Amino acid sequence: MSAHCQLTGARPGFGKKISHSHRRTSRRFDPNIQHKRYWLPSEGRHVRLRLSARAIKAVDAIGIEAAVARIRARGECV
Repeated sequence: MSAHCQLTGARPGFGKKISHSHRRTSRRFDPNIQHKRYWLPSEGRHVRLRLSARAIKAVDAIGIEAAVARIRARGECV
């Protein structure tokens, strides 16, 4: 499964790992993706979302209805 957030669109970043001897090798910085289940009252069902930790806090602030509207506006399936 791809490591991306459905709400914010956060995706892995890429960079270099630097050893003690200063040799550089490629690495990836993954977002902190969690699976979270929310009750969606307007549809009378639960939805399971792949969200970053920052997006979970955003859902708590804006509400699940607004968050699902934003996800659907981005073209993601909920």
